[in-house]
Amino acid sequence: MDQTYKPTPSALVIRLMVLETDTPHPDTYSERGSFGQIVHTHFSNAGRAHHPPLGVETDQVFVVTEQGGRIPTVQDFNGCDGLLITGSVYDAHANNDWILELLHLLKTLWITRPDFRFLGVCFGHQLLARLLGGSVGPAPSQDWELGHCRITLSPVGQRLFRTCADHVHLHQMHQDQVVSPPTAASAGPDMLSPDTKIACWGRSEHTPVQGLYIQNRLFTTQAHLAFDEDMVRRQIQMRVDSGGIKDLGHADRAADTADLEHDGVEVAKAILRLFVYDDDEVGDKRR
Repeated sequence: MDQTYKPTPSALVIRLMVLETDTPHPDTYSERGSFGQIVHTHFSNAGRAHHPPLGVETDQVFVVTEQGGRIPTVQDFNGCDGLLITGSVYDAHANNDWILELLHLLKTLWITRPDFRFLGVCFGHQLLARLLGGSVGPAPSQDWELGHCRITLSPVGQRLFRTCADHVHLHQMHQDQVVSPPTAASAGPDMLSPDTKIACWGRSEHTPVQGLYIQNRLFTTQAHLAFDEDMVRRQIQMRVDSGGIKDLGHADRAADTADLEHDGVEVAKAILRLFVYDDDEVGDKRR
């Protein structure tokens, strides 16, 4: 496993499988590596801020088979505590063969690994909502949510992020969204017990479902918690060049916000608490 942060022998270690569903801008790749490596660095930094510090180890698998990737087997996740699905240029509501294969794998893992944690960013957020019976599609406004955005926190979000503030700021890069959030009923009894609560932790004017949370099980975010200034500008330009973003004025205004501070580390810290509390209690706090 790739491990750039080496914890002390007494530190707890979280092991994640990062399922890469896209590749970054070439300049970003040369500077920071693949999206999986970017996720690894971001969560390692959050792990050092945990009390006590956490080590973060990751494997990365590029899963877009039509671009030379592969769908891992269930056995590939042995020894992992959870998985994270990255953002992607693909639509999470599409039926590409690799997306359907990935959904089948995720369902198998969900049913057979009740101890496993499922994390998703942007495309990953939407795909996990689809897995649990939610609906995903283009925003009703048909426009993009881009750049530095304010997200209003629900009471669950305030608790997860351990803040009294009613909002956080994160970078966005999406047109699709979770249109109808999943419920225990939509997921079905083989996936969730009827009394399972699926919480929405935040919303924005553009996107009512900014993230989902199931205690001990699921944490998703529509926003990109690990984007930096250069990544925001480059990813916007890639979408403009491909014709995905047609409102050039909107794209320019979003790019101008790329340098603003955001709360991506706080989101990563909250996600790590899905695995291990940092409430300074004595002993192993793995849940």
